[in-house]
Amino acid sequence: MKKAGIIITLLTLSITSFASQDEEAIKQIIKGAYVEGIQNLGSLEAIDKGFHPGFELIGIGKDGYTIWETPIYSWRERVRQKKGVSQAPAKEKVTCQFEFVDITGRAAIAKIYLFRNGEKIFTDYLSLYKFDNGWRIVSKIFNRH
Repeated sequence: MKKAGIIITLLTLSITSFASQDEEAIKQIIKGAYVEGIQNLGSLEAIDKGFHPGFELIGIGKDGYTIWETPIYSWRERVRQKKGVSQAPAKEKVTCQFEFVDITGRAAIAKIYLFRNGEKIFTDYLSLYKFDNGWRIVSKIFNRH
């Protein structure tokens, strides 16, 4: 009986450790590719590393009903253009706070808050999948504050 208890405890600790590693990997992808890469006009390479090529940003139209979509290549291009023409000093950096990361197998969702100058500007829901080369952001919906 003691052996069974020890084995169950070790398996539980092992599973918890993997979940913790996945959660940390997800947070790093979101911080690097999305917060620094997209929001703070950072590294295009970080964007490429963190976003799946099939990523879609999904928003709701001003009519409160129509859905619009922006693929990652279009969003990335806007970042590239803004970086190329911006001669002004960088505005206050965007920061994020994680409300939660929920992982089930190879699928995950993260709810985050984005802040600028201490003011909440977005609540984002990011969906991720774990591929052979790691976690990648595959979609985003949001609320603008």
